[in-house]
Amino acid sequence: MLYGSGCAGKNFYTQSAFLNNVNSYSQFGQLGSADDSKGEVAAAFAHFTHETGPNMELQLYGPCGQSNNFDGLNAPETVANVPVVSFKSALWFWIQNVRPLISQGFGATIRAINGAIECDEKSPSTVQTSINYYTDYCSQLGVDPGANLSC
Repeated sequence: MLYGSGCAGKNFYTQSAFLNNVNSYSQFGQLGSADDSKGEVAAAFAHFTHETGPNMELQLYGPCGQSNNFDGLNAPETVANVPVVSFKSALWFWIQNVRPLISQGFGATIRAINGAIECDEKSPSTVQTSINYYTDYCSQLGVDPGANLSC
């Protein structure tokens, strides 16, 4: 396992906070087959894990706050300080911007989130870290990571 005691969000991102929010986006983890659904969960969690690492910015916009009932423009720190808001924001971003690309492979999800700063050999080690998280989550869920892992 790639996380554990060194995981940046270990005490912040709880199962309870996630489960309290997943119902807000009931389509999450509900793609085609069971393996497709597990693949989506693995991809999302790989990105959630990667984006909570050191020096990573939370991807928050005004529309996210509007959709999730908090002031994302004037109080973006809410995402960093309130676990329920953090997960809800991550799920909102995933559903709005990333999920439509999941069928194109994990590499397409990297490009959707951080393509301008990571893809096309801009930061191969960062891309590889995301891929490592993804393949580990896929292994834990018993699902094939598929092709097109990189961007």
